[in-house]
Amino acid sequence: MIITEMSRREIKELLSRASIGRLACAKDNQPYIVPLRFVYNSVYLYSFTTEGQKVEWMRDNHKVCVEFDEIDATNSWLSVVVTGRFEEMTKEHGAERNMAHELLNKKAEWWEPGYVRTVIRDQERPLDPVYFRIAITETTGHKAVKAH
Repeated sequence: MIITEMSRREIKELLSRASIGRLACAKDNQPYIVPLRFVYNSVYLYSFTTEGQKVEWMRDNHKVCVEFDEIDATNSWLSVVVTGRFEEMTKEHGAERNMAHELLNKKAEWWEPGYVRTVIRDQERPLDPVYFRIAITETTGHKAVKAH
């Protein structure tokens, strides 16, 4: 197996077809990571969730990263890391929020896992929608290929 860097084209192709990414954020030097659905649109990743720890942390610290991967085998995989800045799209951002909804709506079951009944410590969390985007500042990608 050989691990190499992915080209810009390969990175964009993976981001275009990926749907689930792992969002990482941090607060007070404590990292936190969760899977979410994303849609890639040139300079942004768009997503949707409900109020909770990740949203609180991203509001506090806008620096985030998202990891996407495709794994065929232990010696055949692709992995892309996107670093960027959290930007919440509130109801005041009507046009941007509508565009995010339209982009996300093109993916099957786009609202999951962000908008499903959630019960934590016997408390049901309200389903208050939060649309956001990640303004991409950098992308890196690596891939493993079988050695000849």
